[in-house]
Amino acid sequence: MNTPSFFSSTDRRRFILQGLSAAGGALIGNDLLAENKALPKSETLAATLYKSLTPEQHGSICFPFDHPLRSKVDNNWHITKQKIGQFLTPDQVAMTKEIFHNLHSEEYVKKVWEQFDADNRGDGGFPSASIAFFGEPETGKFEFVLTGRHCTRRCDGDSVAGAAFGGPIFYGHAAKNFREAADHPGNVYWYQAQRANDVYKMLDGKQREKALCDEARDEEGNKTVKLSGSAKGIDGIPMTDLSKDQKDGVRLVLADLLKPFRKQDSDEAMKLIEKNGFDNLSLAFYKKGDIGNDGVWDNWKLEGPAMVWYFRGAPHVHCWVNVRENA
Repeated sequence: MNTPSFFSSTDRRRFILQGLSAAGGALIGNDLLAENKALPKSETLAATLYKSLTPEQHGSICFPFDHPLRSKVDNNWHITKQKIGQFLTPDQVAMTKEIFHNLHSEEYVKKVWEQFDADNRGDGGFPSASIAFFGEPETGKFEFVLTGRHCTRRCDGDSVAGAAFGGPIFYGHAAKNFREAADHPGNVYWYQAQRANDVYKMLDGKQREKALCDEARDEEGNKTVKLSGSAKGIDGIPMTDLSKDQKDGVRLVLADLLKPFRKQDSDEAMKLIEKNGFDNLSLAFYKKGDIGNDGVWDNWKLEGPAMVWYFRGAPHVHCWVNVRENA
């Protein structure tokens, strides 16, 4: 395949605009193509990619919007058996890459791209990913899902009401080894755990007793992100037991968790978290899985009635995310 593994901004703009012009540029308007403005968002690209599919491709990777496969999440899976590098044309693969790119912030997209490509290198890198479409563009019910090792990503154009990121997502990284060292060298997401551990250091003795739990939940696909529907009975210390500066520390954790993602998704997630009540969240750290027994907690979780953000850092990083308006 002749497309570069990671486009420069200039090459990416030229390539995608040319591809959109060929595949259906009317979707974004001739003025955009003529003036070479900013790239279209992921949903527009997903609609263009969908309309470029052959009947054979359509029959293999397109499903009704309400298909149960649309809401599935896991740490290492393929939503369809067709790998994009073998099933899509080079132009379609390039559009898929650009959809992935646009789902992330400019600050982190290169790191996230390299993480995904490296974690899937044993199967051929990014071309080993799989995709699926649910519903149809311009109907109000349409979602694109991309999966692979350490990846479940979605774009939905707000078709899924009351759900940040279009539904549950997953991200992770095994930077150098399956079993990472205590300081997780090279891990793209370890900074998030470091920020959470900064909050733990702010807690006094009694607060630490509440926050520190024995063992985190198992990883069981969608069960991992099942929402409690209540602030009662959640592991860890509730925000109501924290001081203002400690709560501010938790807000910094949330900001770091959202940094890799595009602004519209991170803004929606925070809006839903605030709507359900920041004070209804609880922060938990787990003794089991402490790599190196150094008291820097590799496994931890922020959870509320309609939110789970579970960071499992042992033996390497897995992050399970589900943020909704209602459980």
